[in-house]
Amino acid sequence: MYRIGVDLGGTNIAIGIVDGENNIVKKGSVPTNAGRNPDEIVKDIAKLTTDLLKEMDILPCRIELLGIASPGAIDPVNGVVSRATNLGMVDYPLVAKLRELLPIKNIKIENDANAAALGEAVAGSGKGVDKFIMVTLGTGVGGGIIIDGKIYSGFNYAGGELGHMVIEHNGRQCGCGRRGCWETYSSATGLINITKEYMINNRNSIMWKMVDGDIDKVSGKTAYKAASMGDMTARAVCAEYTDYLACGLVNIINIFQPNIISIGGGVSNEGENLMAPLCELVDKLQFTSAATVKTELRLAELKNDAGIIGAASI
Repeated sequence: MYRIGVDLGGTNIAIGIVDGENNIVKKGSVPTNAGRNPDEIVKDIAKLTTDLLKEMDILPCRIELLGIASPGAIDPVNGVVSRATNLGMVDYPLVAKLRELLPIKNIKIENDANAAALGEAVAGSGKGVDKFIMVTLGTGVGGGIIIDGKIYSGFNYAGGELGHMVIEHNGRQCGCGRRGCWETYSSATGLINITKEYMINNRNSIMWKMVDGDIDKVSGKTAYKAASMGDMTARAVCAEYTDYLACGLVNIINIFQPNIISIGGGVSNEGENLMAPLCELVDKLQFTSAATVKTELRLAELKNDAGIIGAASI
């Protein structure tokens, strides 16, 4: 038997056929073309799924589950995308729509951050532990909480929004309407903003040369690359970013005490340049700093496959 994972993103729809050992045996993708009628997106999901099954010579009756990882607020019980503005979906019955087009009846849906965390829990950096949390550092800060192999999202399925815990009262404005949310400091966007602030106050930084004098060319990689070249301003940026990131992680550890927290997303590509000072600071600041057994910080392992494997594991 096989399972199918659908990673529905704002840019691409990635679909994979997953075997019993959580290996992706076949995958493909098509552009999402967000902004069109959601029914057209569902048709593309159904078509790509059908094409992959034909290529693998697998009958639909051998598919025990088709899981969908979708952005936005999700009602997994009723199979509804409550709100995903980038996909133009509001109270959209995605599961019911897909059932009309595919001979697969066991179809489920989950929030994409939760699904990615589940993927890492069953086949990646959190495999084999009971309490696992994934934090994704991208445009925002995503999070997923896995307890005893199951996604924890609260009684109303809206929990796990780790990026929106406030770490600074009346701090930076967040897109959610509040101020001081963790993601305004610790996302890739937050890192870029911190970098720009330091550059404006330090015109001699090598970072100006790296972006040809155009501050709008600053990326999440700029400060870490300059820091590796010895630029003191860039090192100050990385240190401040690490402080903010550690603040949120310590809050999570103090509340949940998970076995492992996995760090994913674009910023995680900095590897040990990110993780070494981060682990040292988190170890120092957490409430249980004197404990013999502590939460371990790891880099995520599955990269772009986490959503597919997680969706197939709902």
